[in-house]
Amino acid sequence: MEMTEVLDRAKKQLADTTGLKPVAITRAFEDEEGWHVGVAMLEMSRIPTSSDVLGDYEVLLNDCGGLLRFERRRSRLRCETGEESEGVILNRASLVGDQSARI
Repeated sequence: MEMTEVLDRAKKQLADTTGLKPVAITRAFEDEEGWHVGVAMLEMSRIPTSSDVLGDYEVLLNDCGGLLRFERRRSRLRCETGEESEGVILNRASLVGDQSARI
């Protein structure tokens, strides 16, 4: 399976499962377990967009592109860039409204 197809399947299956919108692929690799894909998902839209809340998810797909599992690693503001960032990490208490039920 081509990498582009794996990435498309990861985004679509995670979006279908969570009801969230994929924003970016953050990493991807294959090992003996299958395909590991990192996907940033839009959890809460805000104005300005730099304050949007994104969830960083790890998706595991089998060799055929089927979803085996996914895990939400953390939530962050869109303006916070990588895992090495010392920015704000959000937890369930930080989210309000209907979005908090999705976590």
